[in-house]
Amino acid sequence: MFTGSLTADLLLGDVHSLKEKRAVVKPIVAELRRRFAVAAAEVGDQDLHRRVQVGVATVAGEAAQVTDVLDACERLLADRPEVTLLATHRQLISSTDS
Repeated sequence: MFTGSLTADLLLGDVHSLKEKRAVVKPIVAELRRRFAVAAAEVGDQDLHRRVQVGVATVAGEAAQVTDVLDACERLLADRPEVTLLATHRQLISSTDS
């Protein structure tokens, strides 16, 4: 079994309040969950209105499957016109890792 996580640092476009930020981030997180059956949430920079960190996690029997899902999630984030993908961090853990 393999567990993978992706943390994406995003810059939001024309957002001037935390309320506007939620209106942008909430649909992105919902789409990640719906399209890829992953766990996804806003995990950082909650107090900043133009920055957000989105975390994604998935589990699969093969490392390649985890990588494919995380690749697709990253592409979705990169293709969203209302955000700019600044950086990502990935982690892949095997159930045999000690």
